[in-house]
Amino acid sequence: MNSSNDIAAYVASLMAIDKTTLPADGGERFNRLIFARSPYLLQHAENPVQWYEWGPAAFDRARKESLPILLSIGYATCHWCHVMAHESFGDDEVAALLNRHFVCIKVDREERPDIDDFYMAVSQTLTGSGGWPLNIFMTPEKRPFMAVTYLPKRGRGGMSGLMELLANIATLWRQRPDMIERNCQGIMEALEGARGLQRSEIAPDIRLVTEKSLQQLRELYDPKNGGFGTAPKFPMPIYLSWLIDQGLSNNPAALDMALHTVRQMRAGGIWDQLGGGLHRYSVDEFWLAPHFEKMLYDQAMLAHVAVEAFKATGDPLYRAITEDILTFASRELHATEGAFCSALDADSEGVEGKFYLWDKSEIDACLGPDAELFCRYHAVTDEGNFEGQNILTAPFVPGEFCSRYGLDLKEADELLNRCRVKLLEQRERRIRPLRDDKIITSWNGLIIGALATAGITFNKPEYIAAASRAASFIICSLRRTDGRLLRSYLNGAGDVPAFLEDYAFLTGGLLDLYEAALDQNWLVEARSLAKDMLRLFRDPDSGEFTLTGHDAEQMPGRVSSDHDGVTPSALARTAHTLYRLAWIDNRTELLDPARKALDGFRSDIQHNPLGHLGALQMLTRVDSDPTIATFAGNTDSPETFALNAVLHKYAINNLVVRCDKRPSPLSLSLCAAGICYPAVATGDELERLLQQSGLSRRNQQKQPTMEL
Repeated sequence: MNSSNDIAAYVASLMAIDKTTLPADGGERFNRLIFARSPYLLQHAENPVQWYEWGPAAFDRARKESLPILLSIGYATCHWCHVMAHESFGDDEVAALLNRHFVCIKVDREERPDIDDFYMAVSQTLTGSGGWPLNIFMTPEKRPFMAVTYLPKRGRGGMSGLMELLANIATLWRQRPDMIERNCQGIMEALEGARGLQRSEIAPDIRLVTEKSLQQLRELYDPKNGGFGTAPKFPMPIYLSWLIDQGLSNNPAALDMALHTVRQMRAGGIWDQLGGGLHRYSVDEFWLAPHFEKMLYDQAMLAHVAVEAFKATGDPLYRAITEDILTFASRELHATEGAFCSALDADSEGVEGKFYLWDKSEIDACLGPDAELFCRYHAVTDEGNFEGQNILTAPFVPGEFCSRYGLDLKEADELLNRCRVKLLEQRERRIRPLRDDKIITSWNGLIIGALATAGITFNKPEYIAAASRAASFIICSLRRTDGRLLRSYLNGAGDVPAFLEDYAFLTGGLLDLYEAALDQNWLVEARSLAKDMLRLFRDPDSGEFTLTGHDAEQMPGRVSSDHDGVTPSALARTAHTLYRLAWIDNRTELLDPARKALDGFRSDIQHNPLGHLGALQMLTRVDSDPTIATFAGNTDSPETFALNAVLHKYAINNLVVRCDKRPSPLSLSLCAAGICYPAVATGDELERLLQQSGLSRRNQQKQPTMEL
């Protein structure tokens, strides 16, 4: 790689190269990855390893020369991917061994989640765990026989080395093809067996599974620091969203777990105290020291959780958290095209977290006399809290902090905000982490939904406008001429067809946008995508959904059922979008495929409920009637927007929004649980109706706030 530590500038320079004169193998300076669109693949374009992209050329050569394949999967902002690239894939000795005995393929997991899902299941089957970089050894027929994650070049500290492993595999490939074949067969049989165990005709007992989920979360919950489990500790927005929903169903302890976790994250180093937004996870149990990546999907889902927390409590802290997340996303992840980029790297100048760390002397010099108060509030010391430097935190409740130091709350708030602005400006002068400019359809669907929902909840039309711009770009620029949705975009649309998660997340985001803007155009687009989703991903005989379209490349085998991970379950989101459309359009025939999308969870949800909370939530809803809100009259008016904002300010069980376009005065009608209430025309009337009817599920318990 280029000697410069500025990866962002390096990748940008490779993108700008005129590649029309380069030979197919990249020439003397590059390998074949120089022609890739993915920033992750481009980071490896000058490796001495003769990488291929996933495609026929690599597999044809492996078959022709009877060579095993090394498949290496990662992503642009993956810290350990960078480490392995520097130690091994950029090393001439390693490259010589790889180039002689293997065909080497690089895959960006964000471009090809189908490849990643399948081979990650292989890793978990073989080792009981997985992660990135994920390195798979396989036959030219794509059948795997070994999986490893990060390895150093040479063995150390009890860890095997890559050089030794490569030499052993090359020998086995030549001398013991029978052993290789047994491994392949065993792995494929284990994958099929795991999938078979998850098939069940017996419907789970929802009440028992719900109680089991709550009990498991209670056991994992950290009552002091918030969050679940010990280090490393992830935000787990799917847990939080489900707990908030349980809390609004007369379980205040569940709500408390979620709200305490959100507040503790907001106070910790996992939260960017200057720029807003959340890092990927905390390496400790206290939310202090993060892994400094910032992922678009985390921002979208945590913003959605914060909106739900606000609706549940009315506490302005959660509005502030939402707005800080979306301000960050709009400032640092927004692409010029209108959509949103994938992620920010953890590293800058070759050091993880350097962009975000502070010496106290630097803060003193920047803030002058205001530095003392700022450092007290954000726990900044000369010694630092992380390898001699400071990760900014906010551990104080504002009222207690001001009382301790005899400060006026308003004046302290203004001073600290001024300080944060100055330090953010100072930080912007540093060398920035790489931004992965790849636009991913599914992740944009999540942020479109978060922006739309926050926009109508907090009466901020600019959020809805931002969601509309992103949606317009995806719909117009990420489709083939035949209308087929595509997975990603970077300097043009890629050629990988979109997956079920892309269709489900985008359709859900468009429905959120329709409900926020009451614009029928978004509903029309959502209907079209749902129709394609049923055609492309549903088996016409069994009704079963697949994660990859029937018209797309298939992996060597089907793996275990979909589940909630760092992003929601595609099947659960599919069920949710179909359920919403069934009630919006009064098309009850859509409820059958919604139920069928959940069938694959029947067995696994009983012994692994925390992996399927999205499906569990939908199983409780799919056979129940929603709360239907019907707007009549002109929906494109300030009065209608204000009325819609009041409707979305509260937590209302299973809300579905319809529009009656017949000419009439503005009104809103609510129907729920077999009762239709008198129509209202103003926000005040709607507030009274929600209070009197009990349709609002807001918890009135006052929550302590952590923000100043």
